[in-house]
Amino acid sequence: MLAIGGAGVTAILGFVMVFVITAWFGNPLPVFGFDQSPEQPIAFPHTVHAGGEPILDADGNPKLAADGTPLTGIGLDCTFCHRTVTSTNVAGIPPVETCVTCHRVIGSIQSEPLTILRTIGLGDNPGPIQWKRVHRLPDHVRFVHEPHIRFLTASENTDVIANRDESAILAGTNPDGSVMPAVTCSTCHGDIKTQTQVAQVEPLKMGQCVDCHRKNNAPTDCTTCHF
Repeated sequence: MLAIGGAGVTAILGFVMVFVITAWFGNPLPVFGFDQSPEQPIAFPHTVHAGGEPILDADGNPKLAADGTPLTGIGLDCTFCHRTVTSTNVAGIPPVETCVTCHRVIGSIQSEPLTILRTIGLGDNPGPIQWKRVHRLPDHVRFVHEPHIRFLTASENTDVIANRDESAILAGTNPDGSVMPAVTCSTCHGDIKTQTQVAQVEPLKMGQCVDCHRKNNAPTDCTTCHF
């Protein structure tokens, strides 16, 4: 009994240590509510809205239109919905009216997510969608999107854009050599246009931010990021 109990205690302590270590250096294990990809009140597939690749069904087969042609994502720019990301500290969550503008007429009436959306946005008491936050920083951390987007979109900074291959960067490069804002989002958020359900893929820890600032000659004094 003592041996079994000792083994159990060792296993529990080992799990706690693994959880603390992974949470400290990266993303915590997806247990006890520490899920880096929470279920949203309405399924919003970025693969359909922001992606441009063929849309796959649950079995991995391409979805087909009524005429038999493969359906693809419509390739919306991130700033179409997150309209303040280039000008303020927050990216901005689109109001339900933005979604309903399109989906009032676009999309099957048999779609459960769209039925929920239309009920919220077109019902007798329309209200906001209660999206669950995926990316969260401590309250004492100040992160302003605008200067980061401004820096990453500058023509001389394309080599610091992460989680995006060279061909995608070139496809999103303007004639003057600058990069469209949507191309840069992957640096911190991962390639969201390939995600059916948004998940946090980068640890977003202090060390990661400091390393990036040092690499790009950005300020690293405490007041830059902390209140």
